[in-house]
Amino acid sequence: MKRDGKTVKKGDLPVKMCPVCERPFTWRKKWARDWDSVIYCSERCRRQGVPHEA
Repeated sequence: MKRDGKTVKKGDLPVKMCPVCERPFTWRKKWARDWDSVIYCSERCRRQGVPHEA
């Protein structure tokens, strides 16, 4: 991820929490255009979906 033409350190990348596995995941280059809409850390978590309270 670059800002103002400079490379950003790995530790400075944005982080989100996955609602399914509740683990943090960091920004990836393939998510650059739609980072705001990324919710799940993986395809497996996306298929499983958000657990519902019973």
